[in-house]
Amino acid sequence: MATIYLTEQGSVLKKTYKRILIEKDGEKLLEIPEFKVDRILIFGNVHITTPAINFLLDNGIDTSFLSLKGKFRGRLAPVESKNIYLRMAQFKKYQDNNFKINFGKIIVERKIKNFIFILHRYLRNHPEIDLSFYLFSLKKNLNSLARKESLSSIRGVEGKSSAIYFEALGRMFRGGLQFTKRSKNPPTDPINSLLSLGYILITNELFSLLCATGFDAYLGYLHEIDYGRPSLALDLVEEFRQPVIDTFTLSLINKKVLNENDFEKRANQGYYLREEAQKKYFRHYEKMLTKENNHWRKIFQRQVQKLAEAILKENITYKPYAREK
Repeated sequence: MATIYLTEQGSVLKKTYKRILIEKDGEKLLEIPEFKVDRILIFGNVHITTPAINFLLDNGIDTSFLSLKGKFRGRLAPVESKNIYLRMAQFKKYQDNNFKINFGKIIVERKIKNFIFILHRYLRNHPEIDLSFYLFSLKKNLNSLARKESLSSIRGVEGKSSAIYFEALGRMFRGGLQFTKRSKNPPTDPINSLLSLGYILITNELFSLLCATGFDAYLGYLHEIDYGRPSLALDLVEEFRQPVIDTFTLSLINKKVLNENDFEKRANQGYYLREEAQKKYFRHYEKMLTKENNHWRKIFQRQVQKLAEAILKENITYKPYAREK
């Protein structure tokens, strides 16, 4: 099954018999049998006809709408899971402060271990780079996590560790593109724009899986709830940011798949991929996500199921995905 990324501005998504058709100015751009499509991501000004909407809903094809900059706007999806018992258990766990603290520690512990793993793996091929200060600081923060007894203090450890890690990450990019610190709105450099886009994409993947399983994706445990914030999806994203998106971004830059000419700076909006570079990004993103030896989408699904078990059963503790090689 495939994911379709629609970025051609002014194009139209139509339905013809049992096929999905993309046209622009009367010219056919793409035609795909419905059984070959799993999900569709629509970026910017792409139109969709009512018959196509009905077709996508009837065939369970999850369709997400994003701005040209990659900001998630919403999704078209079939009727959500009828698993009301899972949602009831999820809300009950939210009232259990011990559960939230333990869950938060587990997620942040894995995230810091991912920081350390990324740095150690880079050092295997680049021992000339001195990352000892960052590794020492991250391990110190990791050891302090066990003593934290509130979600705010756990988030504090996560925030300090992220700042240390991103400073170290800046030393791992080779070539003309530089990265000094994490910036989001707007992304102040090309690498930040790639990180933001990648994080948005995997958040959308996990959001869809959570909803399909029966969760309320807006009720999380580590991330505070707020209007419009998919807190549970953001909770799960934490264990995947470094092994999936940061590793992918390092590869794109250090292998010169993308360079400074692939980005444009927009007034007061930061840096973003140019149209052709965006298509190249999505091709590599799909290839990375669906590798047979490490199929990330299958891993995402397994982790959502593990979370459901941990929510529904009292004797099961959620275990984040751990990549050790």
